[in-house]
Amino acid sequence: MLRTRRVTLALYTLGVLVSIACSDPVGSATEAVGEPPRAVGLPPATFEDVGMSGARIGRLSNAMAQLVDERRFAGVTTAIARHGKLAYLGAFGRRDIEGAAPMTPDAIFRIYSMSKPITGVALMILYEEGKFRLSDPVAKYIPEFANLQVAAGPFTTRVEKPRHPITIRELMTHTAGFTYGLFSDSRVDRMYLEKQVLAYDGTLKDMISRLAGIPLRQQPGATWHYSVAVDVQGYLIEVLSGQKLDAFLQTRVFTPLGMVDTGFYVPKSKAHRLAQVYTYGEDGGLMPPSKFGEEARLGGVALKADDVVARYLEPPTFLSGGAGLVSTTADYLRFAQMLLSGGELDGIRILSPLTVDLMRRNQLPREVKEMSPGVGFGLDFAVIDDPVAADGISQGEYYWTGAAGTWFWIDPVEDLVFVGMVQQFGADRPDVRSLSRRLTYQAIVKPARESAEN
Repeated sequence: MLRTRRVTLALYTLGVLVSIACSDPVGSATEAVGEPPRAVGLPPATFEDVGMSGARIGRLSNAMAQLVDERRFAGVTTAIARHGKLAYLGAFGRRDIEGAAPMTPDAIFRIYSMSKPITGVALMILYEEGKFRLSDPVAKYIPEFANLQVAAGPFTTRVEKPRHPITIRELMTHTAGFTYGLFSDSRVDRMYLEKQVLAYDGTLKDMISRLAGIPLRQQPGATWHYSVAVDVQGYLIEVLSGQKLDAFLQTRVFTPLGMVDTGFYVPKSKAHRLAQVYTYGEDGGLMPPSKFGEEARLGGVALKADDVVARYLEPPTFLSGGAGLVSTTADYLRFAQMLLSGGELDGIRILSPLTVDLMRRNQLPREVKEMSPGVGFGLDFAVIDDPVAADGISQGEYYWTGAAGTWFWIDPVEDLVFVGMVQQFGADRPDVRSLSRRLTYQAIVKPARESAEN
């Protein structure tokens, strides 16, 4: 049995290690016991089956439990699949501290920007149907963008013509010239906030109308800049498919993949499974939404309790393909495994292998090359081109994260998927992605190259 500072319960269910830890003194670890989510649906495996060490994976469990013990997170879930099999599923701490609810493997999380790869896959389904080319101007399908101008500088009122019309490829690589209004400062960023481009009570059509009246922050193709581009992709999906984004995702992605708990809101019947989100108070402690003040911020914008609780319990009118989805560890693991398996899961094909390869290939313009040292950007994923410069392990790994701390990566070299879920805002949030990567790879005792040789 794995041990943490207080109480840890380790179960072997069908050969899969399910580690469930409760660090809160209220209650006991046994309250957290439950079966692994049935929606995982991946064949179970022992660590030896997938070339990993059970003793070494204990370091991952202990590290996650320690973060809970130290009150850096209220709770966390982690999952690893290797060679198409579920090897590890862990749940630690509390889903809701105030309600004394233990974290469980089926907890539902606000995944924020981990919505982006899902929207990217949905758009590429339409690409495979011949609905567009990546080099097509966006204005061909969204005519409101036909006359977009570009800010001539960060804080000037002067505008200039774009050097070329923005393309769908630029939309999918955050090089179209849009911004968010949250993570950088310029006159254009301030206009995004003033005009409420991402107004929750609006629609995707409203967003397009507002964007059409705001200059691009920078020239198309000039630089990688995080933006609302994936929300624009969501609207493009509606235009090309003739369906609302939520309906398209449900029929073409979620239902085929068995992602039973993923969507734009949490139904009342599942509301008790929604994990509480926290920020850090002035004393460094965990602060729930009921006490949110200036400490709770997303970029430069203060968050209110309704922003993270009430709005997730009713169907929204603004279907944010960039940051609006909720999901579970199990659902996202299935989505990621589909990509690792070349676009297919359980005999159901979502994309062709070549399309998946296209998505995980660096698509940045020659002048841009990298998002950060060693990291390029594919079609709605970051892609590691140079593992040394990127402080990674495998060339070709692709990944993304969410604003409340969720994270995942897909490693085609080691045939591995990792999904981690927390609900924590704050600049002092631990770099759990880096930590979990190191502790996952040190547990691999049979690298993929050895499996291939044998």
